[in-house]
Amino acid sequence: MAVDPILSKSRISSMVEQGFWSDQTLLHYFENAVQKHPDQLAIVDTNSETQQGTRISYRELSEQVDQIALALINLGIQKQDVVSFQLPNWWQFTAIHLACLKVGAISNPLMPIFRQRELIYMLGFAESKLLIIPDQFRGHDFVAMMEDIRPDLPALRHIFAIGGQDDISFEKNLLQHDLKNKSDLTTELEKRTIGANDVIQLVYTSGTTGKPKGVMHTSNTILSAVHPLLKRLKLDSCDTLFMGSPLAHQTGFLYGVIAPIVLQTKVALLDIWSAKQGWQIIQQENASFTMASTPFLSDLVASPVAQESNSERFKTFVCGGAPIPRAIARKANQDLNLNVISVWGMSENGAVTSSCIEDDDEKIFNTDGKALDGMEVRVIDTQGNLTPTGQEGLLQARGAFTFVGYLKQPQAYLLDADGWFDTGDLAKMDKDQYIRISGRTKDIIIRGGENIPVVEVENLLYKHDAIQDVAVVAMPHERLGEIGCCFITLMDHCSLNFDELKNYLAQQKLAKNYWPERLEILNEIPRTPSGKIQKFQLRALISNKGNE
Repeated sequence: MAVDPILSKSRISSMVEQGFWSDQTLLHYFENAVQKHPDQLAIVDTNSETQQGTRISYRELSEQVDQIALALINLGIQKQDVVSFQLPNWWQFTAIHLACLKVGAISNPLMPIFRQRELIYMLGFAESKLLIIPDQFRGHDFVAMMEDIRPDLPALRHIFAIGGQDDISFEKNLLQHDLKNKSDLTTELEKRTIGANDVIQLVYTSGTTGKPKGVMHTSNTILSAVHPLLKRLKLDSCDTLFMGSPLAHQTGFLYGVIAPIVLQTKVALLDIWSAKQGWQIIQQENASFTMASTPFLSDLVASPVAQESNSERFKTFVCGGAPIPRAIARKANQDLNLNVISVWGMSENGAVTSSCIEDDDEKIFNTDGKALDGMEVRVIDTQGNLTPTGQEGLLQARGAFTFVGYLKQPQAYLLDADGWFDTGDLAKMDKDQYIRISGRTKDIIIRGGENIPVVEVENLLYKHDAIQDVAVVAMPHERLGEIGCCFITLMDHCSLNFDELKNYLAQQKLAKNYWPERLEILNEIPRTPSGKIQKFQLRALISNKGNE
């Protein structure tokens, strides 16, 4: 498969001249960490399926990475082939990504919540050659799922399962193999060396306007997104990072996989979110930083073990994905002495804006921060003019972090001649260049920091025999920020209740996180004279009902 990044020589030169890009990849940082701190713990995790904890040093991690890289070579993985992995927050996630970098393959992390419907499209579109999954996780049989859809994926040559048996065993085939040509590994890897501007990551968007798009990133776009935030937060090798956000999400990937290696420090992982377990890990591992969506902060603050588990060491919580409720942020600051930092970003750009540790309450609680070094943001009107201070407009971003195209969809890479990317968000900017996200031009729901592919859900529901019209919109939720409310009109003489709707979506094998969490049946869905559904009216309707 041809991977064609959209990356001009002028952009490369500009980024290098400004000091945001270099010729280094994550392997440079990893090899330095292995040489300088071989016995330093790199990753601490617990596998909820086996209840087995792993504490792995940089030296040990390097040995495992070499084993995986050698296996990938022997399995026929070529430079720029796509290797997909649908894994929880386990140490193998980081090891696989590093091994992909070594052999020149493209990492394609997939969220563990995805099921047959999503995987057939994502694996097929990426022409993934190899997939790594858990054998079992959270009661779901991943191996059986893949056996069900394997015939629909002709490009997929190999499937391995962590905890699996015999031929599909990840451990036997990628870690404990007896391949004899390890002495030739260095020579082979030299042939596969990738540059800092080669595509190394493919991560899917939420599919807000139809099918999900495959966002392509390079070492330069990824590393330049990590460095400025670490600097703004004043993090260094003395900090232990805690990550409960999924590593397959860009937040977890950048700040749970990449950042610890850049800092040459330890990351403590949690594979199933629990505030109680989160606090235990924060306390036991002496963590000082985490980054997650608003519900994670809310749960930590509300936890009955918060006070007894907290310490002066745990100092920074970077929060994004939904507005931070002022009461929660204040409680975190006053009761737990936490610096709550607001952040805004997206898969295409990583974290673009953030507040600063030294900011006052107004900036932290009421804005989404200002641009990080290497990025610019602006707010324009529909004619392309800058909006006055405090006036809502279209949010655009450009800079070092900006991705290098959507896989197989160059026409969707809508950067203007000056490199500005239309984020699809509405925002206001204050006199100090801090922004506040005020709405979205694209139709999405952000549920606990995760984007819900509204169009895909609606298209499925339209296929139901009882449904005439359907519209899924966001409704406010105290903990998750937003959840989906499904408005429908029914065909004549038909009926449908909420349980029946959920059973239908289960039969369609749609990821449960995407299901609407409320059903409203209307006689008529409001439309414009041209026939377009007026979702703003539906959002207002459900907001008013929620306040009743």
